Amino acid sequence: MAFGRFERSAGAQPMSEINVTPLVDVMLVLVVILIITAPLLASSIKLDLPRTDAAKAGEAPKFVALVVDKSGQVFLDDKPLAIEALAIALAQTAKSNPDTEVQLRADAAVPYGRIVEVMGTAQQAGLNRIGFVADPVRQSSPDGSTRAKP
Repeated sequence: MAFGRFERSAGAQPMSEINVTPLVDVMLVLVVILIITAPLLASSIKLDLPRTDAAKAGEAPKFVALVVDKSGQVFLDDKPLAIEALAIALAQTAKSNPDTEVQLRADAAVPYGRIVEVMGTAQQAGLNRIGFVADPVRQSSPDGSTRAKP
């Protein structure tokens, strides 16, 4: 008397696929390590550079602030000046550093002719780099606050 079954079911088949999840995890860790260490390797060269007077750090560009208010009054570095005194002051500035930039701030109500006169004075003094300073356009948002337009 045999105790068994005649029908035998096939057992679990061995898995023939490679599980790539651990491989991906290891590769991501290696990529992160590479990203972190790459900048350190690039700057690891130690040099003892020679010294010279010609290798000075660049100075910040010089500028003078020129303001024209609503009434047409001209201010040079917040000091009111007549147009003749402005010409003398700008000529002295140009003599000391001809690359000095003039940052011109003018009120919106100032007539164009007055601005051209001030610009001409600066150019006659020898300062040809003139920058115009303006405020960004403000736009109103739905909540009522204002912000600069991008």
